Amino acid sequence: MRVAAVIPAFNEEETIADVVSVCVRVPEIEETIVVDDGSTDETAARAKAAGARVISHAENRGKAAAMKTGFEATTAPVLLFLDADLIGLQPDHLQDLLRPVLAGEADMTVGVFGDGRVATDLAQMVAPYLSGQRAIVRSVLAGMFQQEPDAEQVRFGIEVAITKYVRSHGCRVVEVVLEEMTHRMKEEKFGLMKGAAARLKMYYEILKYVQKG
Repeated sequence: MRVAAVIPAFNEEETIADVVSVCVRVPEIEETIVVDDGSTDETAARAKAAGARVISHAENRGKAAAMKTGFEATTAPVLLFLDADLIGLQPDHLQDLLRPVLAGEADMTVGVFGDGRVATDLAQMVAPYLSGQRAIVRSVLAGMFQQEPDAEQVRFGIEVAITKYVRSHGCRVVEVVLEEMTHRMKEEKFGLMKGAAARLKMYYEILKYVQKG
């Protein structure tokens, strides 16, 4: 089955090229799509230079909208979603995520950091369903978007929306440990105060969707 990697990105010029360069080295991935969600830095240019097809939003619309844009930009039967701020990503991480889906053993895999950094490892151990690293069969995602026509507006609540859908429909889900991998924390990107504010906003968007459900 054809695989498309979809990477939502907002002002991730520091790491986007590294993430894209790993994707283009994985034989199973036919195309790599970066959805530039209204970035004001060099995210789009660096992603394109690294080998991605870039689709740009004129303004920041949120992670859910970026993921839906990527979904609509390809007909690949399997989609591999990745965060744009990953550190330590290697081709075998992506192959581990894809293997159960391509083998027909899972409808979705969810990647959980292991032996990366205590802060990010712990966060994903507590709430693995919030991970942005996942491979998913196209038909499952299509069903979720059809059932939840407003899903693109939930922003950071999108992972919860997907998890809720697969659980309610009995989809097969496999957790995959991604060894020695982590991501840049918001406090590292924006500084302590702005980073903490961005984190709180993210949690608010997630909790807002959870309460809605």
